Amino acid sequence: MTTDHDWITTPVTADLLRGALDLEPTERGVLPHRLPARARGQIPDGQLAMAEAQPSGVRLVFRTRATAVELDTLPTKLVYVGAPPRPDGVYELVVDGRPAGRASVIGGNAMTVDMATGAASTRPGAVGTLRFDGLSDGVKDVEIWLPYDETTELVALRTDAPVEPASDRGRRVWLHHGSSISHGSTAAGPTSTWPALAASLAGVELINLGLSGSALLDPFTARAMRDTAADLISVKIGINLVNTDAMRLRAFGPAVHGFLDTVRDGHPTTPLLVVSPLLCPIHEDTPGPTAPDLSDIGAGRLRFLAVGDPAERASGKLTLRVIRDELARIVEQRAAEDPNLHHLDGLDLYGEADFAELPLPDQLHPDAATHRRIGERFAKLAFTDQGAFA
Repeated sequence: MTTDHDWITTPVTADLLRGALDLEPTERGVLPHRLPARARGQIPDGQLAMAEAQPSGVRLVFRTRATAVELDTLPTKLVYVGAPPRPDGVYELVVDGRPAGRASVIGGNAMTVDMATGAASTRPGAVGTLRFDGLSDGVKDVEIWLPYDETTELVALRTDAPVEPASDRGRRVWLHHGSSISHGSTAAGPTSTWPALAASLAGVELINLGLSGSALLDPFTARAMRDTAADLISVKIGINLVNTDAMRLRAFGPAVHGFLDTVRDGHPTTPLLVVSPLLCPIHEDTPGPTAPDLSDIGAGRLRFLAVGDPAERASGKLTLRVIRDELARIVEQRAAEDPNLHHLDGLDLYGEADFAELPLPDQLHPDAATHRRIGERFAKLAFTDQGAFA
């Protein structure tokens, strides 16, 4: 903490946060969560526990005359055995809707993951501080978007002028659930994930339940969506079910129906958009599971492989083509009685021509330029003209 300002410390409370469904008190401060406590109590694995605590789409939002802002946080950074260090997570400052700065917090906890065995361990670290200064002294709305890829405990918020919760601008709330691609994968920063970009272009408030590796039609996620106030809802289904080889076609259809039924219990007439998988050539016709290729990880290059057998489609194993066809059928069937249910083919967001121009670097996740393309297309297809959210 620096001392060249007359700092005012403001407790981080729920009315200063957007995009989080729960705020857990800790010894130092608070930890934003993207799933509520009841759902977290039913999480069966560490991957989802880590993913939901990474604050993709979560931002501090307040109104102030402050010319300087400091934020103390305790991030948890991922370290992969045998791989070079990952870049520090990015915090992005937005002032009155315009980008105004980027910063990172050095240090923090380190979670070391062995991708070959799945073993993980955490080494505790120190709280760090980021600072944005040189802001205008007029009244303004300030947003600090948290890193999408680092669990972030919020310890202290300091400003050189009082803060208050930002006023409600009357914007619609868009609740979205999806995989690591929705979570952020390798986007350039928290405001550059494709859902954040689409939300900005459409002028809506985002709640991002993109859960890396964990878009698995879990009932507790459906209940969390059921119980979350929203004006618009989308669910992107498919890739993680293939990645994990989680179910067969016989179970998939009823699971989709059950997930949508639960969401509809809380949102009977809300526009609800079902999005099928983007193009992923390794899994178009080859079932999961997906496995990491660690042969070049020491140089920082990771690729993923489809290790299923295409012949097993005959016994009900899922591929992306199978899932797209089944989702289109299910939505068409349900839409006969649910006029607010819509379908979007993921190939319209990222298809074969896009892969030829912007290939997936690791065969699974898009790069920053592709996130922008997907976000722009989603905004156009969903929020304009005859889109589900028009």
